[in-house]
Order: sequence, then structure tokens, then C-alpha cells
Amino acid sequence: MNEISLHILDILQNSIKAGATLISVSITLEGTMLRVVITDNGCGMSSEFLQKVCDPFVTTRTTRRVGLGLPLFKAGAEGCGGSFEITSKQGEGTTVTAVFDTANIDCPPLGDINGTMVSQFICHEDVDFIYTYTADGGRMEFDTREVKAALGGIPLSSPEVVSWMRDSLRDELAGIGADSN
Repeated sequence: MNEISLHILDILQNSIKAGATLISVSITLEGTMLRVVITDNGCGMSSEFLQKVCDPFVTTRTTRRVGLGLPLFKAGAEGCGGSFEITSKQGEGTTVTAVFDTANIDCPPLGDINGTMVSQFICHEDVDFIYTYTADGGRMEFDTREVKAALGGIPLSSPEVVSWMRDSLRDELAGIGADSN
């Protein structure tokens, strides 16, 4: 995965598979440091599994014997002078935090984070998402619970709503001086 947004997509899929009904994605750019925090209320992990979850040969999948998502995310963050942390409590959920130094030549680009988020909003309408992006120019927050309430039953996957979400997120990020991809 050569973009941070693809790592985020992988973590979101893990959260959904873990039964999460609320997932928060927070991206904060302070100077050259990009912090990504993903929190879910899924089933969480046992402390034993948590200790080895970043081993590429540990996975809960039955279709293959390797799980590269978390190990690659960790390697990407640490490889550019950042850090990685994962905490989890069984029955409560999981939080993944990765910090990237964007000034480092080895830092992957953020990628199309808005496209990643919108795809999850429309593919998983039974899951609520809170997406925040904070940069020097301000903060934007997009909460699908509020959007669903305002739409009064119109699905997020409606073409007009999809277009509005994409445009809204792009404009919001531009308004705080953040690059939307």
C-alpha cells in the first residue's frame, strides 16, 4: 500500500469485520507531523492477540496465512520517523494511532482520503462514521449520524448525496488549507 488512505481503508475494513457500529477517523496535521487515529467500538482484541497483532504471520483470516495490513501501516509510520500504537480491550473496541513525518522522503502520500471515506459511508450505511481533519487553518468534522438525520431516510448511496458528500469534503478541506488527496 503506497498511500496512507489505503492503510486507513484496511483498518476500517478490520473495524467493520469486528462488528463496529461507530468508527472515528481523525487526521491531524501539525507542522510536518501527520497523526492518524482510528477508533472503533467493535469486539476488540484479547491482550494475548494484541501483543502479536503486528506480526505479519498472525491473522484472523481463514483465506490466507498472513496479515500484512497492520505490520505495513506500522512500518510505514516508523520508516519515516513517525510512530505507531494500537490499544484494544475485548468487548470495547480498538484504537490505532500512526504518526508520519511528512517532511521525510520515505513518507507515503496521504492519497485520496475523501474518496476512501465516502466509499465507506456508502458501502456501510449501517455503520456510523465520524471523520475529522485538523490542520493549521482549522478543523472540519463530518458525522454520518448528523447527515443521516438531516436526510430523513434518503440513503447515503443516492447519487446526489454521494456527489454532495464528495464536494462538501473537498471544499471543507480546502477551507482549512488541507490537501484533499
